[in-house]
Amino acid sequence: MNRKYMLTAIMLMLLAVAGCDRLKHWFGKENTNQGFVKEIPAGADGNSNQVAMLLPDFTQLVDQQGPAVVNIQATRDNRNIDGDSEISSDALPDNDPFYEYFKYLLPKVPQTPQANDDEFNFGSGFIISKDGYILTNTHVVNGMNNIKVLLNDKREFQAKLIGADTQSDVALLKISANGLPVVQPGNPKDLKVGEWVAAIGAPFGFDNSVTAGIVSAKGRSLPEENYTPFIQTDVAINPGNSGGPLFNLKGQVVGINSQIYSRSGGFMGISFAIPIDVAMNVAEQLKTTGKVQRGRLGVVIQEVNYNLAKSFGLDKANGALITQVVAGGPAAKAGLLIGDIVESVNGEKLDNSSDLPVRVGLLQPGKQIVLGIWRKGKKEEIKVVLDNMSPVITNPSTPASAVTPTDGINFTERNLGLTLQATTKGLVIEEVSGLAAQVDLRRGDIIVAVGQKLVHDENDFEQAVAASGKSVPLLIRRASNTLFVALMLP
Repeated sequence: MNRKYMLTAIMLMLLAVAGCDRLKHWFGKENTNQGFVKEIPAGADGNSNQVAMLLPDFTQLVDQQGPAVVNIQATRDNRNIDGDSEISSDALPDNDPFYEYFKYLLPKVPQTPQANDDEFNFGSGFIISKDGYILTNTHVVNGMNNIKVLLNDKREFQAKLIGADTQSDVALLKISANGLPVVQPGNPKDLKVGEWVAAIGAPFGFDNSVTAGIVSAKGRSLPEENYTPFIQTDVAINPGNSGGPLFNLKGQVVGINSQIYSRSGGFMGISFAIPIDVAMNVAEQLKTTGKVQRGRLGVVIQEVNYNLAKSFGLDKANGALITQVVAGGPAAKAGLLIGDIVESVNGEKLDNSSDLPVRVGLLQPGKQIVLGIWRKGKKEEIKVVLDNMSPVITNPSTPASAVTPTDGINFTERNLGLTLQATTKGLVIEEVSGLAAQVDLRRGDIIVAVGQKLVHDENDFEQAVAASGKSVPLLIRRASNTLFVALMLP
């Protein structure tokens, strides 16, 4: 065979094989894409150096999972929500030129009343069992005695509130029905920042509305929400979406849409979802016992920043720094100390201080855990038996109880920028300048320890500072709070 034709035949064979492989990738069993997603090559020339784009297709997700999403209408005192609570043509003034065109097109959806708003709520939920158990947010049904659930197929049911947990904002409802469509829970730990997610709910009462976006961050802590590692997304969430599901592209529920960050009351690009594993844990306890119990360690903690990590001899800023130990609590009984840094729980690493209450809160009282801690430059393991979380932390132990110095002795540490007075409460800061002012030490702060060494007087303080090297961790009491501040020496 002519060499030219032979080369041409070989090239055609290679192209055919490549084409078959590509067809298998798109349509065959070898497709590695998971869920409802299509792969589109980046660049018309097929340049392999360019990253391919993954464009989500939510149509199958909505078709398959949408029937398990419900609309919830909750009222107090059996108020009738089928009449006055709907938008009417009165929403437009009679003299509006578009009144005649739109008065018949206005959607009949629930509208929060202008008066007595606290007697009416609407939100979303999703079915987790074929016999009618439904998850939603506590704030959707809290204080309401008439809860109506509207299914995707237009059926309506009165729901019974099985239980509600205000700490996690998770509530469990039950309707009398069988053979219902259900969602499939996913694993929030597998979520990746930048991954596509979708929400189905009833924003402003418009049921079965679908919005989509990406995971913006994981493990977010919000004020007054210490036991929930929120999933942050940029999915459009508005009033009425509360309690609805957040799906990944596999069609699995990974969270319950719960909160938004907003200055206007509407969506501003930041929304938060409760991880589904946290919610299912709460739901199971509500179903079996009617209440939720959380493990308690009995400590007060703060974040470990870069300077604090250096001052305690850590290579990396991670873990939870203990600033108070509750007297008589599990941590105190196990021997945990102020200044210990908790780096892991049962072998699972803590990246942030907020990870500690989340991990402990998911465990049951009475369970023994193993804490990996960093103490005085060495790693240790301590076993702790958790007790039940109390609503309020009371009687925290403080280093001040062990301080018995002579009152009224003043001394100045000029290289640190501190003038101190030794008192029975500790070393009270009288004046601040230089290095001390740069780390926000304030007049009136009380220094009770350097690292894990209590300081009673000038001699104690100077020895402890000298032993700390260039990074000095000061334990201070400010008003009712105790915290560490790292003083960096030149």
